[in-house]
Amino acid sequence: MTLFIISLIILIGGYFVYGLLAERIFGADTSRTTPAYTMNDGVDYMPMPAWRVFLIQFLNIAGLGPIFGAIMGIAFGPAAFLWIVIGTIFGGAVHDYFSGMISLRKGGISLPEIVGDELGLKIKQVMRVFSLLLMVLVGAVFVVNPAELLAGMTPGALDRTFWIGAIFVYYILATLLPIDKLIGNIYPLFGAALLFMAVGLLAVLLFGGVTIPDGISEGLYNRSSDPDATPIFPMMFVSIACGAISGFHATQSPMMARCLKNEKLGRPIFYGAMVAEGIVALIWAAATIAFTHGYAGLDSFMAAHNSSPAILVNDISISWLGGVGGILALLGVIAAPITTGDTALRSARLIAADFLNFSQKKILNRLAVSVPIFIVTFVVMLVDFNVLWRYFGWCNQTLAVFTLWAVTVYLARRRKAYIVTLIPAMFMTVVSVSYILFAKVGAGLSLDISIGCGLITSLILLILFSRFLRSLRGVKTVNTDMP
Repeated sequence: MTLFIISLIILIGGYFVYGLLAERIFGADTSRTTPAYTMNDGVDYMPMPAWRVFLIQFLNIAGLGPIFGAIMGIAFGPAAFLWIVIGTIFGGAVHDYFSGMISLRKGGISLPEIVGDELGLKIKQVMRVFSLLLMVLVGAVFVVNPAELLAGMTPGALDRTFWIGAIFVYYILATLLPIDKLIGNIYPLFGAALLFMAVGLLAVLLFGGVTIPDGISEGLYNRSSDPDATPIFPMMFVSIACGAISGFHATQSPMMARCLKNEKLGRPIFYGAMVAEGIVALIWAAATIAFTHGYAGLDSFMAAHNSSPAILVNDISISWLGGVGGILALLGVIAAPITTGDTALRSARLIAADFLNFSQKKILNRLAVSVPIFIVTFVVMLVDFNVLWRYFGWCNQTLAVFTLWAVTVYLARRRKAYIVTLIPAMFMTVVSVSYILFAKVGAGLSLDISIGCGLITSLILLILFSRFLRSLRGVKTVNTDMP
């Protein structure tokens, strides 16, 4: 219990201390007019109330991530608590804040354009393709899984095919309609419900006489059932992504950057939503280990239920929160992934429109960009879900690597304290490279060789960045932001 409470306090404190530092480094300016006003098109650019933008951003970046990721991540042991806290404050929230604010300063442009502006045209082209594929992958993953769950809860006529079609139709509408229609009205409700569920679980953890056997007094060694196959580094740092740091977030932040009324709202919207997600992940990690009475109990539960975190979510919610918990559990395993998939496809439309320089004000223009995306998503849906999910984790963290290096260059060009993103950029480089070389879905190399290659890659990038810094000596501060 002590580790959980300390972690919770540090997370909250991180928002007020490190979040304020990030805001000062960036230089949020209340006098600047935001793209929500200067580029208002009634579709993607429009001013929205801060509370609504926060809840949309929170649900955009959260979905199932801080729930399923925390459940799978806590199997590694108490090290998961530390990664959620440290990763959120110094990695994920910094990543989300700066990527969102840079987009805001550059007229709400999408992530590939941000990365390309800082790392060059060749990287921009790679990022355009990579980001689009990741968005399609997310959209496809989060159609099949909720459709299968819904099919198991409804009459036989409403089978898997029916629900896939229904969800896909919703995705099309959410991608094409103005942001204040479906997303602007539905997301705040679902986001509030997801937070309400977390608060309910927190109340049980703190006041329900629950014991949280975190095992920190016994050390940070790996508690997973097969520690040799799933070492803490790098596997845990990919398993817990959305609850600590996730590249997917940087593709979502530009959507909300187009709706912010003032730059000062960046810290509560971008940094704050990530801290909220970290808190949700922390709560679910603690609830998981408390409900199953320890790591051995968690291992047994998962083995008995085909390693399905959805069943554990359902059991915890109903046991601790009753009938209301059952409804919220349904939200958690069905509505949350659907609301991740729809914004992924909307982001795909915006990414494609940005690099095509194609106005999205007219519905025909939106259709012209979206139809090919829908077709590719449908084809990807035919691939086995488990295969898609394995590669999603690595793609997600690799995207965070590109984003962090781009933000580091952005800050360096403007003579700002780039160290706040340089360190997480180097760390996540090691994680991403080590994972794809070690994991079975990758090269399957030994752990030592994989980590060694990760360290070498990070060192090479650091050397290249140092050469870039030397090239800036005597050069006038570069500023490519919009006036």
